[in-house]
Amino acid sequence: MIIKSRKPAKRPGTLAAQPQVADPLPAFCPDLHDWPRIWSYEARDIPPGQRIVECFKPFLRDLLAQDLSRTTLRRHRDNVWVLGGEIIRALQWDEALRRRPIGRVIRDLISNEGGPLLSHHQSEAEQHAFDATCRKLHRFLAA
Repeated sequence: MIIKSRKPAKRPGTLAAQPQVADPLPAFCPDLHDWPRIWSYEARDIPPGQRIVECFKPFLRDLLAQDLSRTTLRRHRDNVWVLGGEIIRALQWDEALRRRPIGRVIRDLISNEGGPLLSHHQSEAEQHAFDATCRKLHRFLAA
């Protein structure tokens, strides 16, 4: 006597459940944990730098979830890094900003029109690319 299995037969073309992909952020930004130290002018800049990174992580993950080219992803990542440095520079210039929540400082420095004027006299094309990333971040934070 032959006993038939009660499992439904696999249909051709069905895929087994795929394992969860690990967080892609470390591969995309392998030095992310070093950003606060790199941005810092002095030791007291590191804690706000760490809070900036925590604010940027959801945005960076969102960028990775979009169907963007590697070049576009790298450009946005690099501009986010530049924005972090500009925020630390702003904290150096205006002591009152240090008493404000870092998320608020970020939202105040970026807008629908872009980000702050870059302090290292980059080209107009670099400023436009930076502004595009800041506008994208602004929309992300507003959502």
